[in-house]
Amino acid sequence: MIKTEQRNSNTTHIDRMSTADMMRLMQEENLNAVKAIDSELDAIGRAVDAISERMNRGGRLFYIGCGTSGRLGVLDASECPPTFGVSPELVIGVIAGGDGALRRAVEGAEDSAEAGCADLGARELNENDAVVGISAAGGAAYVLGALSYAKEVGALTVALSCNEGCKIEQIADIGIHPDTGAEVVTGSTRMKAGSAHKMILNMISTGVMIRQGYVYENLMINLRPSNIKLRGRMIRIVSDILSVEEETAERLLEQNDFVIRKAIENAKK
Repeated sequence: MIKTEQRNSNTTHIDRMSTADMMRLMQEENLNAVKAIDSELDAIGRAVDAISERMNRGGRLFYIGCGTSGRLGVLDASECPPTFGVSPELVIGVIAGGDGALRRAVEGAEDSAEAGCADLGARELNENDAVVGISAAGGAAYVLGALSYAKEVGALTVALSCNEGCKIEQIADIGIHPDTGAEVVTGSTRMKAGSAHKMILNMISTGVMIRQGYVYENLMINLRPSNIKLRGRMIRIVSDILSVEEETAERLLEQNDFVIRKAIENAKK
């Protein structure tokens, strides 16, 4: 039996625990999910470098998965434009069953390899692109179909699972498999597996964007002033980098189309 489907001996009687003990035990298991990432840092780093290299050639990053896995990919992709000021077409999340599956489960969508292949084919996948297939158990047919198609067109393939040697890992160029172990509630991979995968996706996208030059020191310098919060953050970033008052930073941004790089470069001339 794969690890993500095994029963957790620590939680066999969780239904009889006090709520306080239940929460304490869940948190202990959450910490195990965090620790499980330690063994995968090298593989995550390889994925970041390989994806960034493809992106340098004009490629895109695709996340593809079913259910919770698909939702996590769509979430991470959707956060890249506001965080790094990139096009929504640079990092793309694809979920089995389409956008409707973000809110409601689409039963059976994960069982079609043909659908996974077709969903990437419709986006004109090419050899410069990278595809991260996400499946906690590692055997979703939809993800297998997508990764198989990606390999056919020469795209980079990364498998993100919680079971070493699983089906999607066997066909991928890079495998990432944090061993989060048996879930608190048997088979509910939205818990520990999902938490570990969310952190790894954050690491991948953030690492790639840093390698692409969208971060200066530890500051987001490619932001767009799409709301009051981001506008204020941009002012503070320019103020910090140039060591000027926020009023001066705001004026510099206004004079330079609210582009941080442009404001800094012109201020230093």
